Amino acid sequence: MPRLILEARRVAATVIHGLHGRRRAGPGENFWQYRRFVSGEPAARVDWRRSARDDHLYVRELEWEAAHTVWIWPDRSPSMNFASPLVRDTKLYRTLVIALALSEVLVEAGERVGIPGLMRPTGSRNVIDRIAQAIVHDPAERASLPPSFAASSLSEVVLLSDLWSEIGEVRRTITQLSGSGARGHVVQIVDPAEETFPYWGRVEFVEPEGGGRITAGRAEMWRTDYTARVQRHRTEIRSETDRLGWSFTIHRTDRPASELLLALQARIGASENDIGIRPQIASQPAVTA
Repeated sequence: MPRLILEARRVAATVIHGLHGRRRAGPGENFWQYRRFVSGEPAARVDWRRSARDDHLYVRELEWEAAHTVWIWPDRSPSMNFASPLVRDTKLYRTLVIALALSEVLVEAGERVGIPGLMRPTGSRNVIDRIAQAIVHDPAERASLPPSFAASSLSEVVLLSDLWSEIGEVRRTITQLSGSGARGHVVQIVDPAEETFPYWGRVEFVEPEGGGRITAGRAEMWRTDYTARVQRHRTEIRSETDRLGWSFTIHRTDRPASELLLALQARIGASENDIGIRPQIASQPAVTA
């Protein structure tokens, strides 16, 4: 855990800190823009100094800086302990680094962060230490998907998981979390071997959460069917997130953690039009080893 915390703080430091403005006009302290005065508005809103420069009246607008709650779910189930020889860290390690780093960035920006079923929302400056302590002392069974809870319509949900659960279970979870109107961001964290299926010859695959085993006589013959099933699984997840207006991103553990952190920071608190980008499906499908 100490190594993980240090890594999370290092990754968080690569992201520009500061107020997490909503990039639109609203209550706040930072200047946003000048706009033309509209007939019927109170004269007290006119910025007379700016207006004195030409023949028009201008209103000084501030950037909206309303703090809100972000719920982060780091999947800590047994399947997350997988790491192929292609990478150094497990999916669990990467997931926790992202969860802790994102929490620090959000709190630095004035937001509140909570972990469903584990920690109530907080804006404490030592949020990384508090989450780490909650995880270490959590006696509950480590589920893949978050427990059912009511997120407010003004909050956002970040789901970090390998998403290798049954598609029906994934759909139900996303639908339930969005039921109150909360916006969400689903991130599938995968090992590169789960993308490329780099197996040849006789290979025994072990199910990490059920103990089942299956042996492939010639594993390379499974690659086409495997990648097709993974692609279909992802397509169904994306269909559900698109329907609900959520974002869906795929992150490989051989990519920098800061890459995902920057993407999430840009999406949280922004509307679909503000984001200006659409997450893309990775060029190679994934896997459940």
